Amino acid sequence: MSWSAKQYALFEQQRTRPVRDLVAAIPLASARAVVDLGCGPGNSTEVLAERFPDATVTGLDSSDDMLRDARQRLPKLAFELADIGSWNPAQTYDVILANASLQWVPDHATLYPRLLSLLNPAGVLAVQTPDNLEEPAHRLARDIAASAEWAGRIGDVKHPDRHTAAYYFELLRSHCAEVDVWRTTYHHPLAGGHAAVVEWFKGSALRPYLQKLDESAQQDFLDAYLQAISQAYPALDDGTVLLPFPRLFIVATR
Repeated sequence: MSWSAKQYALFEQQRTRPVRDLVAAIPLASARAVVDLGCGPGNSTEVLAERFPDATVTGLDSSDDMLRDARQRLPKLAFELADIGSWNPAQTYDVILANASLQWVPDHATLYPRLLSLLNPAGVLAVQTPDNLEEPAHRLARDIAASAEWAGRIGDVKHPDRHTAAYYFELLRSHCAEVDVWRTTYHHPLAGGHAAVVEWFKGSALRPYLQKLDESAQQDFLDAYLQAISQAYPALDDGTVLLPFPRLFIVATR
């Protein structure tokens, strides 16, 4: 199951709010070269370009589908097919933005310092990653995958490790002039109720499970997940579900 720009865009407004908060915290008045790692359909790149209108802005993503939408959205900007883990640019940058993308890349102890090394002096690495592995949405997916019915097919699925705010602060502070780390929990009202919660995670956290299943098994898994989600997240009187979503932010100035 490849990345789907259409699926991601179902909740674009909610997904874009964290990157607006992140970009607003970048302590630079101007920049000449900026890059968006894991740009998706271009919503984060658009925020970055608005913040630095005089910069050369590049978006990178490993999904052709995402890049297709990004190029249609922002035809004047450059978008490239690339994998963050092996990305080795010939230039350095004033800003490297990674919005909800680095959680998919392993070995952060090596990755984050490498990204810092690609910054110009006083350049900024700005990162936002979901910090929700212990939220019901993730725990329930793991529980279902580990059950007798599913363990043989998807019981070995595991998301890359994530770390605490203190871990990243310790990792980065010796490489940086300043490191700012904070955590925000957004409460997204989803008018579609519990089915909308499933649709949200179908475009992100559930992908590693679904991509190992055929179409029929995918639907069975999603049905079981919907049932579990319906018990874990109470609906409001009008059917809306308020989805808590904690996110970790890092702004590191070289």
